[in-house]
Amino acid sequence: SYALGVSLASYYKAQGVTELNTALLTRAVSDFLQGKPTLIDNAASSTILNNYMTRLQNEKSKLKKQEGELFLAQNKKRPEITTTESGLQYEVLVQGTGEQPTAADTVTCHYRGTFLDGTGFDNSYDRGQPISFPLSGVIRGWTEGLQLMKTGSKYRFYIPYTLGYGEYDYMSIPGGSLLIFEVELIGIKRKQ
Repeated sequence: SYALGVSLASYYKAQGVTELNTALLTRAVSDFLQGKPTLIDNAASSTILNNYMTRLQNEKSKLKKQEGELFLAQNKKRPEITTTESGLQYEVLVQGTGEQPTAADTVTCHYRGTFLDGTGFDNSYDRGQPISFPLSGVIRGWTEGLQLMKTGSKYRFYIPYTLGYGEYDYMSIPGGSLLIFEVELIGIKRKQ
């Protein structure tokens, strides 16, 4: 029982729930498991929880969005930064001379993904192997950005949440996060 409590508390704390009326929580669990009438039914419980978690997520992502927007506003002042109409920012680290992919192509690349604070969240270099994927099957910032590159290029992309994973948490990526990717385009496989 205690282990289950630790597991539940850990999960909800990770979701941002830090304050609970533990007496009501204990009562609800006890009533439900013993088949007693609960203070609210399952449908009402689901609605209340969904509304609460949505509000919590919106509060969390609002801070990330603001951080990202402030960064992008300052970053675009740097002479080496180009900002596209969509809001994607990039800088050319190495300009290749090969072909450019289209959204219909499959590309092979190495990449390193970090958050604004420099914390890494994904890195093909660490795995020792580049990744291949259809360019139409990734986040919008990658689809747009990689089409700007020529084979052999290395770019750094600053991807606002609107071109990344959006305003809700996605796996280890907090909602509203600005993502920074260093991407090296190694090859292109044309759609046949």
